[in-house]
Amino acid sequence: MRKSLAIVALAGVAALALSGCNPRGAAVGGGGTESEAAAAVGDVSIIVPADPGGGWDQTGRAVSSVLTGEDLVGTAAVTNIGGAGGTVGLASLANEKDPYTLMVTGLVMVGAVETNAAENRMEDTTPIARLTEEPLVVVVPADSEYQTLQDLVDAVVADGQSVTITGGSAGGADHILAGLLLEEAGLDGAGITDKLNYIPNAGGGEAVSLLLGNNAAAGISGVGEFAEYVDSGDLRALAVSSDEPAQLLPETPTMLDEGFDITYTNWRGLLAPGGISDADAEGLVNLVTEMHESGAWQDALETNGWTDAFLTGDEFTSFLDGNITEVTGTLKNIGLVS
Repeated sequence: MRKSLAIVALAGVAALALSGCNPRGAAVGGGGTESEAAAAVGDVSIIVPADPGGGWDQTGRAVSSVLTGEDLVGTAAVTNIGGAGGTVGLASLANEKDPYTLMVTGLVMVGAVETNAAENRMEDTTPIARLTEEPLVVVVPADSEYQTLQDLVDAVVADGQSVTITGGSAGGADHILAGLLLEEAGLDGAGITDKLNYIPNAGGGEAVSLLLGNNAAAGISGVGEFAEYVDSGDLRALAVSSDEPAQLLPETPTMLDEGFDITYTNWRGLLAPGGISDADAEGLVNLVTEMHESGAWQDALETNGWTDAFLTGDEFTSFLDGNITEVTGTLKNIGLVS
């Protein structure tokens, strides 16, 4: 059976789960409540729960640029609060008093909450929108001895901890994909834990530095984070995790092409503080929907190689609940959580 976290596949399940209200306490599925009209949002604050340079940072700054550039808000200041796979930023959001605060989130955070046993959970926030999905790519330094994905996986199986793989936070999307590759090679959870030497980072820039300095054998991250270094020849791409070639790396084979029965896409979206009013939640959903419909946002999608995966309100809430359940099960299967 294909090992897949292709997130859009859950959207159909999410649609069936609609209940007409947000279990986090805010009706954000469109139209507001009868007694409370959607609030007008004048300014927003954006939390990027990672250091500069990675996919979350790219997403947060793209959102800020479009919101202000299209005059949808007056200001949209971005603050980076990195650490522990986004759970430090999640804790900051939990203490936020301004309802017009948006935090970038995604699959990485789902895994990090579980692996860090975080006190603050995504279920305690107000889901606003899923924005994008993006395949991951496995890369190696340009002069690496590994010519194919099979070469790399065989080396990890044979040589274990001496073959280092770097990427984003522990338990995040990149880490999970490394585990899935070893699972495809026949290792169980204990074997994966024994063989996999994964070096986590708080931002995409740190992983690039390790690879360019030949301090890691391979790296895994979103296509958008590594594409420019592949194009420049500093890194070589071995495979992408989508079922079709990635827009930014059209010549790179898929993992399916390379004989690994894996499709795996990373999603990103926006959360607001938990417990905000129906009107404030509805106002944020309306704002992000306007952003999504703008030509500037469509340009950002194309520039960054992101796939449009827009969901809001109850649909996004249902999707998120299902994703948390799925990712937790995967983390257990590959030995990253007990």
